[in-house]
Amino acid sequence: MSSDRAPWETPRDAGLLSPVTAGAGDAASDRAVVEHLAGAELALLRAFVAAGLAPAHVRDAAYRAAAGPWYGIDLAALAHASVEGGNPVLPFLPLLRERLARIDPDAATWVHRGATSQDILDTALMSLGTSVAGAVGTELRWAASSLVALAEAHRDDPAVARTLTQHAVPTTLGLKAATWLRAVLHARRRLAEASARLPAQLGGAGGTLASFVALFGADAAARLPALYAHELGLQAPDAPWHTDRWPVTELGDALAAVVAAAGMVASDVAQLARTEVGEAAVAAGGGSSAMPQKQNPVDAVLVRSAALRAPGLAAQLHLAAGLAVDERPDGAWHAEWPALQELMRLALGASAAVARLARGLTLDADRARANLGLTGGLVVSERLSIVLVPLIGRDRFDALVADAVAGADLRDLVRALPEASGLDLADLLDPTAYAGLSGVLVEQAVRRARQDGIRP
Repeated sequence: MSSDRAPWETPRDAGLLSPVTAGAGDAASDRAVVEHLAGAELALLRAFVAAGLAPAHVRDAAYRAAAGPWYGIDLAALAHASVEGGNPVLPFLPLLRERLARIDPDAATWVHRGATSQDILDTALMSLGTSVAGAVGTELRWAASSLVALAEAHRDDPAVARTLTQHAVPTTLGLKAATWLRAVLHARRRLAEASARLPAQLGGAGGTLASFVALFGADAAARLPALYAHELGLQAPDAPWHTDRWPVTELGDALAAVVAAAGMVASDVAQLARTEVGEAAVAAGGGSSAMPQKQNPVDAVLVRSAALRAPGLAAQLHLAAGLAVDERPDGAWHAEWPALQELMRLALGASAAVARLARGLTLDADRARANLGLTGGLVVSERLSIVLVPLIGRDRFDALVADAVAGADLRDLVRALPEASGLDLADLLDPTAYAGLSGVLVEQAVRRARQDGIRP
């Protein structure tokens, strides 16, 4: 299954219609899957040596085999060969044995000894998930760093808060950025926690480890899963989890949460960057084939595309987990693979895009202040109700607001109230004086970010 293709070429799918995942790089590609399949098989050889079951030269051969790239494999041919057995492990094994045999013929005889295909594929996906989580976490760290700088720079810059798309009450640009920061950091922590719990899989054909008992004895078989997990930097499994699919669903949920957090940031930025809003601007906008004046917030658009796709993939993982019957799922297991891989790709692409978005994002304090005044003071009507209703009653207050909505100047209406003569009307009608604990909330978010090691 070797090929003359260059390493950067893909046999079938280059992500032409999925630019957010095409920008994710090779970290969750089929080639990466192959590398982690190799890693899972070779780690088992090292575990045999660590358990005193195989000679030391087997470990040395495993390390040497792992050092070489797997670019020569024809992925299309491997995928085609996977159809017969229903998974890619079976056609991959001869390739691995051939490579090892060139290094150490005896080591090649230890490949896959006692294991089943699900052991290797599940373990490879958990190992891949750990690697992807690390890459995503790095991108989110960069995004958070930029958001810390924005939150601090705009801590007290007034802006309008919007609820259900409409002007609501005053807030600050800094608090908007702090809200994005909190979401990104929470998703980053959740993914890190989930990836730290991912276990290796080693149960043999039916999840009983009977093959390992027969080969090596009960005591050695009992020790092997933990030794295997250690070789891969994964958690030791409590027991084989061939049909207990919590590792897959928890990883999938954490990846989906990353995409959702990035999507929230991107959606907000896309709204604020609208021409008629103008409170945000991106560093590098995308052009239009027909409208040369456009500067489209492409990174925000791509992240939103990922956020629209991720929930369905996470739901598919849960559906597959609920249909994992017997001691190995008949189709449900297979349905997990593309869904989990696509979630990894989406998380990689979305995290990279939101990091670029945050790095080049600017917030316009002057435009935000101008937008704050568009409703002629109605943005502080909540504050007015707290102060004026006890003085003039609910009916008169509602009538006053209705007149202002109809076009009357709210400030003039309030100043005309005899009951308001003793009030500091300038302060009462000042939107910047009704930002609540915005500054405190910004400081809290920044402080928590710094505790996580995030710096602007």
